[in-house]
Amino acid sequence: MRVGVPREIKPDEYRVGLTPTAVREYVSHGHEVIVEKGAGAGAGYPDEAYTRAGARIAADAEAVFSGAELIVKVKEPQAVEWARLTDKHILFTYLHLAPDPAQADGLLASGCAAIAYETVTDSAGGLPLLAPMSEVAGRIAVFSAGETLLKHNGGMGLLLSGVPGVPPARIVVLGGGVVGMNAARMAAGLGAEVVIVERSIPRMRELDNMFQGRILTRYSTQDAVEEEILKADVVVGAVLTAGASAPKMIRKDDLKKMKPGSVLVDVSIDQGGCFETSRPTTHADPTYTVDGVVHYCVANMPGAAPRTSSEALVHATLSFGLLLANHGLDALKKDKHLAKGLNVLKGQVTHPAVAEALGKPFVDAYGAWK
Repeated sequence: MRVGVPREIKPDEYRVGLTPTAVREYVSHGHEVIVEKGAGAGAGYPDEAYTRAGARIAADAEAVFSGAELIVKVKEPQAVEWARLTDKHILFTYLHLAPDPAQADGLLASGCAAIAYETVTDSAGGLPLLAPMSEVAGRIAVFSAGETLLKHNGGMGLLLSGVPGVPPARIVVLGGGVVGMNAARMAAGLGAEVVIVERSIPRMRELDNMFQGRILTRYSTQDAVEEEILKADVVVGAVLTAGASAPKMIRKDDLKKMKPGSVLVDVSIDQGGCFETSRPTTHADPTYTVDGVVHYCVANMPGAAPRTSSEALVHATLSFGLLLANHGLDALKKDKHLAKGLNVLKGQVTHPAVAEALGKPFVDAYGAWK
C-alpha cells in the first residue's frame, strides 16, 4: 500500500504522523511511504532521515494525498485537507469529531474511511492510542499552570511549589484517568498540594495506593466539585467520554466564586472542553481571562514537545497502522479494537457516541464495510 505522511498545518503543530524509524518498518513490510517535504522538521527529523529510511519525499501535500491510499497524520484534518480526501483514502489520525461538525461534514462528503486514534480500544477497556498524548498533556498541563500562575502571565503571582514557610499551590484535578494521574504526578513532584476528584471508587483506590497518601482523592459529586474549586489555585480538567463531548464540570457562574487569578487548564478542550467558558487557544496565544479566572485551553498541548510526542505516538500507533497497510479495511475485521476507531465510512457516521454528539444517524461499522 502507498502510505502518505503530510506536514501538519494546524497552528503551532510540529508533530509528525510517522518518524523515520516507523517509515523503515512500513518499507520493510513492502509498503511505499510518501512524506511531504519538511513534514518532520518541527520534530527534529530532516528529509534526509526519511530518505535513508526508504521514503519518497513529495514536494507538497497535494502530491501526498493524490499519491497515497493510507494517510497517517497527528491532528484532525483542516478544511483544505478535507478537499483532498476521496473515497479511495483511509485516514488514520486524531479526529475529535464530537465538537467539530464542520470537520465531520467535510469527512462525510469526501467518502473516505476515517479512523480516529482516540476511539481505538484495547482488551482492558482503555484507549491505547490516546494514552501517550494524554500522558504528555497531563504533564504539560502542570508546567503550563505553573507559568500561568505567575503575575506577569495574568495569574495571582503564586509559586506552584511554595517555599519553606509559605504553602504551595492547591491543584484540583477533575478526573483520575491517564491525564489526571500524570497531572497529579507532576504536581505532587513539584511540591504542590493535590486533590483528584474522580467517580470510580476502584480507580481512587489505585491512585491512593500509587501515591501513598501524597495526594487526596474525593468522590465526584456536584458538591465536591463546587467545594474544591473554591479552594483551588489551579483546576486541571481531565475528564473524557470516548468519542463524545466532554461534560461541563465548571459553569460560568462558578468563576465568580473562585480565587481571582486562579487558573483553569482544560485538557479536554479537543472534545469540546469541560468548563463552560472554555474555547480553544493556541501556544502562540494560550490564555484568556473570564471573571478574573485565567483559562489555558490550548487544543494541542503535546505539540509543544513534538519530538517526545511524535515518538510516543508512533510507538502506540505503529502496529495498527501496519495492520491497515497490510490489509486495508479488512484490518477492521481482524482487530475488533481497531474497528472501534472507525468514525466515518462512505458518508456515514460509524461510531455511536460520535453520531449522538453530532445528531447524525449511526451506521453499524461492521455492516458498513462488508
